[in-house]
Amino acid sequence: MAERASGHRSVPHTADVRIEAWAPTRERCVVEAVAAMVDSFADLSDRRPSATACFRVDPGTDPDMLVSVLDEVIYLMDTTSQLPAEVDVTTVDDGFDVWMRMLDTDQVELVGAVPKAVSLHELRFEPGAGDWSCSVTLDV
Repeated sequence: MAERASGHRSVPHTADVRIEAWAPTRERCVVEAVAAMVDSFADLSDRRPSATACFRVDPGTDPDMLVSVLDEVIYLMDTTSQLPAEVDVTTVDDGFDVWMRMLDTDQVELVGAVPKAVSLHELRFEPGAGDWSCSVTLDV
């Protein structure tokens, strides 16, 4: 049986934004979740990243580490006015190292409501039959 490809999408949800992501690995699923979050409100097409951001997520449960990554992305957007255009996640000491190439928000077209927080309600991040998937609600 072939591995499922990586991907992400937004799904209808009242008042907030709900994203789903899937990938063959846990780390790639986190990358797809970040892309889904950014795609829900910004068009990054034909833009070149101008900065780099890196951070470490401490070990924890898989859902907690996913929330930590998404929360840090929201924090960086709020404090630096930059969005991740490219993301790489690796596992280090049972936590994550996250590396991102960033774009200034004034370089992109906003096409939706910018997330303010990650909701823990109906949060899901788990392995499946040969891949990983997650579902996250974003407060806007």
